[in-house]
Amino acid sequence: MSFEELGPTFVKLGQVLATRPDLVPEDYVAEFEKLHDRVGSITFKVIEEVLREEFGEQLYEVFASIDPEPLGAASIAQVHRARLKTGEDVVIKVQRPGIIQTINDDLNVLYLLAELLVTYVPETHPYNPLGIVEEFFKTLELETNFVVEANNIRRFQENFASHEHIKIPKVYFDLTTERVLVMEALPGIPLSQEGALGQSGINPKEIIRRALRAYLQMVFEDGLFHGDLHAGNFFILPDSQIGLIDFGVVGRLSDRTKTSIANMLLALSKEDYERLAFEYVDLAPFTDKVNIDLFAKDLRELIAPYFGLTLKNVNLGKILMKSAGIAARHHIQVPTDLMLFFKSIVSIEGMGRKIIKDFDFLQYSLEFAAELAKTQYGTQRVLNEFSQVARESKNFINALPRQLNFFLRKINSPDHSFRLQVGEIKELKRSIESSSNLLFLAVIIASLILSSSFILVHDTASKILGVPTVSFLGYLLAGGMGMVAFINYIRKP
Repeated sequence: MSFEELGPTFVKLGQVLATRPDLVPEDYVAEFEKLHDRVGSITFKVIEEVLREEFGEQLYEVFASIDPEPLGAASIAQVHRARLKTGEDVVIKVQRPGIIQTINDDLNVLYLLAELLVTYVPETHPYNPLGIVEEFFKTLELETNFVVEANNIRRFQENFASHEHIKIPKVYFDLTTERVLVMEALPGIPLSQEGALGQSGINPKEIIRRALRAYLQMVFEDGLFHGDLHAGNFFILPDSQIGLIDFGVVGRLSDRTKTSIANMLLALSKEDYERLAFEYVDLAPFTDKVNIDLFAKDLRELIAPYFGLTLKNVNLGKILMKSAGIAARHHIQVPTDLMLFFKSIVSIEGMGRKIIKDFDFLQYSLEFAAELAKTQYGTQRVLNEFSQVARESKNFINALPRQLNFFLRKINSPDHSFRLQVGEIKELKRSIESSSNLLFLAVIIASLILSSSFILVHDTASKILGVPTVSFLGYLLAGGMGMVAFINYIRKP
């Protein structure tokens, strides 16, 4: 409720944190999952003003008509149906006026809060609050630039150009700006609406197979997948075709990450928890704080009770997200794109349940394992990787003599010195300095006591409390310095 009251930026942040059980406790994840991007629609007059700012007086020379009733409204944009002068039916996505300034103001607050956490709450350091805000800023920056989304759509169109059963809407680049996105209107019905599967000629099992094949292609072949694939963005078209929209959030996977994800799924299917643990470790930045045996044991305790059950009993995506939370507790920093992949599995399983009640993502995905193996270990792939290894080996061999010569010249230089870094050197330095200070005070105090005692025996001048004045002052100063030394001793770390 607090995040909703704070406005659209915090709603988006809460939605992001709902997918990061590796960063926030499970109770907070459950609470953040209640956040929905529900905002009231703004009047068409305001939308029209934004369109006129982008198109000028040519607005109605380009569009024959624009439906004043919105198709949908979110915190960043509002969507309207329209028709071009050329007769094509399109959808216009229009950015809400002032939203960029609102987001920037909110992000300044978030940066301040993150800096305060880093400064005053050391326990938050492993979670990198400033890094979270920076990552969130980059996500919003891309999501509020519709030219970037248009380019994402173009890339997905190219990737699925040969798939007649997958429909990606056409983008009108000449009519698209940072604040306005114009794309083809799909003729189908989103899965989130009643009756989507009741259309004539629709085969639910075929829909599932085609959707999963498309998704696995995104992940394992293209390395570019839809990051927000929920039922509202999944259209059922005639003849069991599938249409996809809303490409503002996408995930990008390197070859290494794609291979690790495939290995994770295979490890899950075989209950090989040690292998699953090693895949997490290999993907994360290096750390020597991980106990693989304990990590694998915790993964086993999480996953084993659910093994073999279908979606009626368990959600694989949520289990994987919980496993990422366990990884974080074992000092493993889970990559953002891997978390986005886990979130996308949650969405895929949610849609699968709408279509087939017993949908099992792992079972369906393993049906395509043979094709994946051909792609991953086929002759051409092996030749390409061997060629890359050969090129890198050649570069290494060519550079080795030069680098070795440079190293020898460096260590033989009269000005060269080795730099040794010890993890606890600062603490050692501080201890030595503290001990030296105490020793110095001890010498001064001893000198004062000896001098005062000598004067006490031989001096017959004026006295204070029966003690020569100089001796009295010397004892007093020695006592004061002794107190200082004692306080410093008990306070030292």
